[in-house]
Amino acid sequence: IILDGNGRWAKRRGLPRTAGHAVGSENFRKIATYCKNIGVEYLTVYAFSTENWKRPEDEVKTIMRLLGKYLREAVDTMERDHIRMKVLGDVEGLPEELRALVARTDEISSRYEGFQANICLNYGGRDEIVRAAMRYAADLRDGKAPEEIGEAEFGNYLYSAGIPDPELLIRPGGEERISNFLLWQCAYSEFYFTDVLWPDFTTEELDKAIAEYHRRDRRLRRLPHARRAAREDPRRTLSGAARAGEGAAGNAGGGGLSRRAAARDLRGEQSPRRAAVRDTGL
Repeated sequence: IILDGNGRWAKRRGLPRTAGHAVGSENFRKIATYCKNIGVEYLTVYAFSTENWKRPEDEVKTIMRLLGKYLREAVDTMERDHIRMKVLGDVEGLPEELRALVARTDEISSRYEGFQANICLNYGGRDEIVRAAMRYAADLRDGKAPEEIGEAEFGNYLYSAGIPDPELLIRPGGEERISNFLLWQCAYSEFYFTDVLWPDFTTEELDKAIAEYHRRDRRLRRLPHARRAAREDPRRTLSGAARAGEGAAGNAGGGGLSRRAAARDLRGEQSPRRAAVRDTGL
């Protein structure tokens, strides 16, 4: 999710922009808890971009303070709730206190399975790809990597290594762009834009986004194992699987949701509630 609209939310109420960031930070906590409860496995939010350092100094300080407050509270609750958290971005460019908190959340996360919240801090999609290329070049120079690699191997050099690509990217706030967020990972993601500002983005708004995802016809490339299965058993076509799955889904997408669930089974994909991503321009 791109958490966009904090400043405008505050301005409309005659409040400083920093007040909008405070409300937006608390809303992230609510949405993250809801995602965990409905079965989402990965939620990624865009908390602070590499470009955000250009904002007014007092605003940047407030955002850093709120991030520190959230991470300190997260350390206290991660053990209790068995929640994983990973920070994506150039951690070395963050204040020392935040770096220490990030290291602590990494250590706690290594002990658990299940829901994972990814927070993009000091992150930029282009910067991520450049840094990944530099890391690969260093491994190649040191004889640790082959001269030719594929997309999967290159993905291991990204901040998001080991995390599934997002099926759905949501941007509140009225803008219809992804603002340098997960450029590599969102190659096949569905985009959902809404005019609702992030502090006003409720769990009901999230449900609307997921329902819209289910209504879409995702004509993705069929995976090799699915092509083989279709050849071996002609009945396992996409339409055949859709008919077999009718009536098996919930109410959000009706028969369309049933067809989509069957199609995902054929392609070997997860439910969108298993891999949701959110860009948060705090």
